[in-house]
Amino acid sequence: MATGFALLSISPLHEKSVYSALKNVPEITEIHPLFGEYDILVKIECADIDQIGEVVIQKVRALKGIVDSKTLIGTKSLAGEY
Repeated sequence: MATGFALLSISPLHEKSVYSALKNVPEITEIHPLFGEYDILVKIECADIDQIGEVVIQKVRALKGIVDSKTLIGTKSLAGEY
């Protein structure tokens, strides 16, 4: 299982429609509206890193109203040390 996070910038007045559309993407397990540089943070869980990329490109960035995104891939390398 791979976990990724996408920080999304949404064009003004599209925040609610993008939020609603993101709820219909099965690989997105969490959606968090934000204040600041980005408007929404999503958590994506897939079988592998390549599938996370496919979800971001084909299902997230394709949504009307998304103007920019930054994708981060999670790691478990530190999980056992703390």
